[in-house]
Amino acid sequence: MNEQEVLQVLGKVGAVIADSHIVYTSGKHGTAYVNKDAVYPHTAETSRLCRAIAERFADDKVEVVIAPAIGGVILSQWTAHHLTEMNGHEVFGVYAEKSEGGDAFVIKRGYDKLIAGKNVLVVEDVLTTGGSAKKVIEATRAIGGNVIGLGVLCNRGGITPQDVADVPKLTSLVNVKLDAWDEATCPLCEQNIPVNTDVGKGREFLARKQA
Repeated sequence: MNEQEVLQVLGKVGAVIADSHIVYTSGKHGTAYVNKDAVYPHTAETSRLCRAIAERFADDKVEVVIAPAIGGVILSQWTAHHLTEMNGHEVFGVYAEKSEGGDAFVIKRGYDKLIAGKNVLVVEDVLTTGGSAKKVIEATRAIGGNVIGLGVLCNRGGITPQDVADVPKLTSLVNVKLDAWDEATCPLCEQNIPVNTDVGKGREFLARKQA
């Protein structure tokens, strides 16, 4: 799939939101959002996108695919499935989850035993700051996994390999550079444009402001 075909799939399922006031997971504000949750109910489209990620790593001897929970779990499963089909041997699909009461990612549930000493592909839906992906890469390396790359649906923050723990290979299906602002400098806030509470972290943002 080329970038235009990916955008067509995202548009078909209503995953691209523009001209809105979005609060991203990073806490930054912006006008556009790629709503991966609009993609996941459509299994054919999700499979097609994950196959496109898998194709970009088909020759990298991937043994395990890992993603940050919750959003990346489906990506991990489908990408591992397609890599298994392409390479003729089982590729595991697992996930990392946030530690209790913290922002670090941990790898539990016996997945650490599947990762140690293996070639690992990290997958993520959307990169804004790259923070979650970086933490998963670091957690994977900490338990002995060899991270061979990072595959993402959309890189909307202009993230480079250096931004995500010097990952050897960073591939995204779509690269979209969009403006993002801190709350203090957000022109949308200055204009009192309502925050979108249907996607992103808008609902949590407003709850915090009203607390």
